[in-house]
Amino acid sequence: MVSQSVCVLSGSPPSAPEGASRRLLLYQHCIPLCESGDLQTEVASDIIGLLMLETHNLPGPSLAQLASLFVDAIKLGKMGSGKSLELFPTVLTALAATEALSYGKGELSGEEYKKQLINSLCSSRDVPLAPEELQFLVEKVLRMFLKLDLQEIPPLVYQLLLLAAKGCKKQVLEGIISYFKEQDLRQKEEQKDGESMDVEVQSIPQDQLRHVEGTAILHIVFAVRLDQELGREFLKSVKGSQGELCPFSIALLLSVARIQRYEEQLFDFLKGAITKGFKDEHLQQGSKFLQDLLPQRCSLAQMILDTVKNSVFGWDHVTQGLVQLGFILMDAFGPKAGPFGKTATEGANATAKTPTQQACRLGGHILLEGFKMHEPIRGEILEQVLNRLVTKTASPVTHFIDLLSDIVVSAPMILLESSSKVTETFDHLSYLPLATVQGLLKAVQPLLKVSMSMKDALILVLRKAMFSSQLDGRKSAVTGFLLLLKNFRVLGSMASSQASQAISSSQVQVDVHSRYNSAANEAFCLEILSSLRRCLGQQADVRLMLYEGFHDVLRRNSQLASSIMQTLLSQMRRYYEPEQDLLPPVKLELCIGAQGDQVFLQEPLAHLLSCTVHCLLWYQGMRRSARPNAGGSDDDDDEEEGGFQDELQSILESITRRMIKCELEDFELDKSAEFSLSSVGVKNSIYAVLVMGVYEVLIEYNFTKANYSKSIFEELLELFSRYNKLSEILKEKSGKGKSSKSPRSLLSMGFVSTLLTALFRDSAQSREEALLVLRSSGDFLRYAVSVALQKITQLEETGHTDGPDGQNTDKTFHHLCDITSVLMWRYTNIPCAVEDAGKKEKRCSVSLLCLEGLLRIFSTGQQRYPARVAQLLSAIDLSVEEGSDHGPGNASVTEKTAFYIRQFQRALFTQLNGGEEDFNSKEAQLLVNILSVLSRQLEPSSQQFVQMITWTVKICKETSFEDIAFSKGLLSLLFSLHVLYKSPVSLLWELCQDIHSQLGDIDQDLEVEKQSHFAIVNMKTASPTTLLVLSQVGKVLDEVDWLITKKKGQLVPDRLSSGDATQAAGQQDPVEKALTLQLGTLLTALNELVQTALPSGVCTNTLLGELSRTYTILTTLVKYYIQLCSGQQGLLPARVEKLVKLSGSHLTPQCYSFITYVQSGELAGGGADDKKKKKKEGEATATASAKLLRETKAIPNLIYSIEQYEKYLITLSKKSKVNLMQYMKLSTSRDFRINAATLEAALQEHDNSQQTIASQEPEQSQEPKKKRKKQ
Repeated sequence: MVSQSVCVLSGSPPSAPEGASRRLLLYQHCIPLCESGDLQTEVASDIIGLLMLETHNLPGPSLAQLASLFVDAIKLGKMGSGKSLELFPTVLTALAATEALSYGKGELSGEEYKKQLINSLCSSRDVPLAPEELQFLVEKVLRMFLKLDLQEIPPLVYQLLLLAAKGCKKQVLEGIISYFKEQDLRQKEEQKDGESMDVEVQSIPQDQLRHVEGTAILHIVFAVRLDQELGREFLKSVKGSQGELCPFSIALLLSVARIQRYEEQLFDFLKGAITKGFKDEHLQQGSKFLQDLLPQRCSLAQMILDTVKNSVFGWDHVTQGLVQLGFILMDAFGPKAGPFGKTATEGANATAKTPTQQACRLGGHILLEGFKMHEPIRGEILEQVLNRLVTKTASPVTHFIDLLSDIVVSAPMILLESSSKVTETFDHLSYLPLATVQGLLKAVQPLLKVSMSMKDALILVLRKAMFSSQLDGRKSAVTGFLLLLKNFRVLGSMASSQASQAISSSQVQVDVHSRYNSAANEAFCLEILSSLRRCLGQQADVRLMLYEGFHDVLRRNSQLASSIMQTLLSQMRRYYEPEQDLLPPVKLELCIGAQGDQVFLQEPLAHLLSCTVHCLLWYQGMRRSARPNAGGSDDDDDEEEGGFQDELQSILESITRRMIKCELEDFELDKSAEFSLSSVGVKNSIYAVLVMGVYEVLIEYNFTKANYSKSIFEELLELFSRYNKLSEILKEKSGKGKSSKSPRSLLSMGFVSTLLTALFRDSAQSREEALLVLRSSGDFLRYAVSVALQKITQLEETGHTDGPDGQNTDKTFHHLCDITSVLMWRYTNIPCAVEDAGKKEKRCSVSLLCLEGLLRIFSTGQQRYPARVAQLLSAIDLSVEEGSDHGPGNASVTEKTAFYIRQFQRALFTQLNGGEEDFNSKEAQLLVNILSVLSRQLEPSSQQFVQMITWTVKICKETSFEDIAFSKGLLSLLFSLHVLYKSPVSLLWELCQDIHSQLGDIDQDLEVEKQSHFAIVNMKTASPTTLLVLSQVGKVLDEVDWLITKKKGQLVPDRLSSGDATQAAGQQDPVEKALTLQLGTLLTALNELVQTALPSGVCTNTLLGELSRTYTILTTLVKYYIQLCSGQQGLLPARVEKLVKLSGSHLTPQCYSFITYVQSGELAGGGADDKKKKKKEGEATATASAKLLRETKAIPNLIYSIEQYEKYLITLSKKSKVNLMQYMKLSTSRDFRINAATLEAALQEHDNSQQTIASQEPEQSQEPKKKRKKQ
């Protein structure tokens, strides 16, 4: 047979057409013959070998026919022995080398023809396959992915999806996703390490991989559209593998979400997964126990941002989903309106801390990055942001304003293309809330510099708004005009550092003078000023905005000084009494308006005066600094502009002089004045606030102008004494139900900083005599520190302060640093302990105010300036002897923080060593709070952190003061540190033993062994400590519950393999071991508490709630092991059995005893105390206890939880073949009980005194009942 074939081949030259056709005929007959099985194996092998040698001589068309023969035979199942298939690869190789082949109506290269064949061959749709065969085929093809070139993957994915119509849908989808996930990881690793040195792994080009991924996503989305079953399987697969998401699967999710029927489900899933990811991260960051147990995973937020970056490679089908996801996150997790429409102000520097804030911030990042990268979606993003600013008037929109601001800063020129959308939004300005208008204008301000049309549109809108019937509309107009004045500087204005910072904060580097000439710009600004002058006749709120904005305008646009000062002067003249002999010097009656019976403020006089003073002082300082360089050319200007300077100075001096002479009777505000809610009372209240404000402004002005003159400081003290007298009257007169909070101070932050430095740190000999005048007044010192405290509190709450430069973050921070330094010096150098006995109370309050100020400053620093905490700590300048050897210098934040922690530790130690009679509780609480705030800056892995926790434990063990607030603060500090160091369960156990020891046992006949791990736990502090301990128990239970949920999530994919069974038999999983130990120690701790005679009410209810929750979590753990034992018979770890034993034989019986104790009614005190109470009090207590018992659901909930736990233990016993119920005792808590001793006592009491049955029976029925229950 072989020799005949050789003869045919020899006589058929491949170059001749007849020879070629004879050769093809030979191949076509030999291949089926070899498959038939009629030939011997050796003969068939020889023939195939011969044909293989001659294949490369065949022409292209013959090779194509041969290849088609093989494909048809495979598809129709005609391949018998499969021997001839050895020839197929050779045919394909020869075919690939062919240059051109006719295919259909056109031509294909041999390589392309080969791909078509493979494609049709891989399409196994037409081949009937059993489920096992289908699964084998899918696995085989998925394994082939790694061996194929990237370009060959998309057609294979397409064929696999067609094949998935027969079954194995989940396997196909998961296989494709895991392949691309692996490729992504490999590509990222190669990118990170540079070019890979491994010869076997070919470096993956990023753009090629992304394009292939994009095509694969399109194929999958197309298949899901056509096959609903595949879509459902995809949803199920995605939801089942929450922790296994990757950038590719997220992109796929977002693409599939464009199909309407899956949209809502997929976005809900993504939203849930994102918040869950942030919550998990949050939980892990707050617990050392969890950090050690589970490694940190790559965050889902980072994967989503990676998807945004990847989408730049032509993934248009993903971008729409990204936009939708971004807005869903921002809408769902943005700030919410608080009570009365208020919201917690988040400053620009506030960091996102909670999971919801982080999710909202992520939405903003997605949209910002999407805007930068994808031109087609820019218009939609901008339109949706602006729409939300206009429509969401009831809820805060700060997050959308921040996003708009980021967009403007990062891509201003791109935004100019959509300027029409911004100008459309301007039309709604007068109807929007003021905060939204301020944010919007501030955000688009850089665009106004380069777009004339936008600026003109805004001015038109603002002019209309100036005459709006709505007050907010007019306030919006003032806001807009002030912003324009600040940012369109007239040529020749001094370029203050503040102005340059504000202008260069954008990438728009366009000088305004290149677009507008100087004269036009000046005319423009003066025109705005004339519009603003009209506001001086409007409501007080509108005028107030103007006065608060003029100083900033002046700083940025110094050429407008003359106009602004003239405006202020003319306004001052209206309220100034020019007659020098008349008192008071201001016309207060003109500042008040009336409408019917209602009296209201018309002119905020104190703010007008404050604005005038600050503008005048700045103007004079600017003139002084400019004069040395100006030579004599400035004289004319002085004559021209000096008029208003002189007049304003004389007015201020006159007001000062006459205000000192004024008595309170001159303002009709003496002690007999009425401050009720009547019209007279309201008028007097307004007068009082105005007069106090005027005094404050004059104090600042005169101190600044005094140049440390003793006589002026004496006058200043006179001003303060009148201010103080009025302040005391206001406090005294304000009704008991009202807040006695003093009005917001008009002193500027900069002045407060200067004043405190002068009062406490200025040691210059030349100034000492003058400053002694101020230092001698304890009230003035306390006032100065309390104003500083007020300013710091405002900064913490809102991110800015009142007065000039209050909005300037850098200047405010600089003042904050100065104030911190002064307060720290004052507290450390003049503590309460060294004050004179006579003046102790007043001086001490100054020290306490300093300490409170420091607490506020440190928390403000962490909240508002997290990146500059080191700078803030460096600003504190301690005494030389402390700072010389151990000063922070250029140390890290942790070292600097530790240094200052030591100072406060010393202060607290001094307090504690002074004995309980000298103990100042308020100061100690403040010190503990400061230590809590500062300890957050320590790195938990650092030596300083360990020292801090050691010191805290030592103080808790040695301090035995009976001060509830102090002990709560100290223990809260201990818990917050301990949880970042190691699990707190052993600490909780020790504290529970101490509480049991202090409060005694629920069985009064049982004497508790006296132990004291922590001296801070005593009779007085034991109950509050119990609540703190139970709160910590709740957190530990949260962690355990979270771990069990994690393990249950891994159970389905991980535990099905038989390999895990052998592993579990040999050794318990570390996570399971850890959570079993946690629960074991926790049960022991609760066992102590449940035997303790806790006082009624909150303590017992909270304990019952935590016990109920403990049993619920034990039930969850039992269910987990039931699932585990279903697949692996009899593999219950010994530790779990011990845990069940502990709960059954120790805790559960004590729980039932505790329930009886709670129900008995003898809660707060012993029987002896109760007997001393009056009959009415006893009845009231009994009624209250009965009501509490009726209302509480804690006891039935606990009994239900215990019974559920026991129910599932029976199931686990059957599954694991371990008798766990041997440790459980049957409950009698629901039984009907007749207590013989109680009955006898009641009858005896009845005989003795018929009248006292009602009050005595409950008392006598309790004690025996307890004795019977305590086994």
